[in-house]
Amino acid sequence: MNDTIAEQANNIPGEDRTLLIVEDDRPFLARLARAMEGRGFIVDTAESVEEAIVKVKVAAPAFAVIDMRLGDGNGLDVVSAIREKREDARAIILTGYGNIATAVTAVKLGAIDYLSKPADADEIYAALMRMPGDKAEPPENPMSADRVRWEHIQRVYEMCDRNVSETARRLNMHRRTLQRILAKRAPR
Repeated sequence: MNDTIAEQANNIPGEDRTLLIVEDDRPFLARLARAMEGRGFIVDTAESVEEAIVKVKVAAPAFAVIDMRLGDGNGLDVVSAIREKREDARAIILTGYGNIATAVTAVKLGAIDYLSKPADADEIYAALMRMPGDKAEPPENPMSADRVRWEHIQRVYEMCDRNVSETARRLNMHRRTLQRILAKRAPR
């Protein structure tokens, strides 16, 4: 074990070093589990919302890294289950489909951070260990104007419970135009 990882392993606050990783991408799950064990965590894994909730009911972890979209549902359900059993748990959400609306929802449900994939073990560890008053580093590449517009549309779409007609009405936009925007990938 190199010096930095050994040093990180000693910086985990408190006695409870349990970590639940919920991810349906098996290779990523295995790599992340090994990396976090090397940083001093006692790692348990789950590949579905159902499996994760069962594990949380048995023993809620002190830390959790949860994928947003899983084969059988939404990772936010796991965050809620953890917060019900353990108020002091530190959970972060990982997603390849990031938008502001889901980030806000994740934080409201009790997640302490929200990271876009691909996130490496160092970023995940830093997010788990960040103290409540600490601020994250500003992004190296801020969002473009097109991305900000797309994020706003996504936020309104989520607020309208994914109702295209209502979202188009609120944005003063033709429904078909909105459908074309929603069908495209997010701009960079």
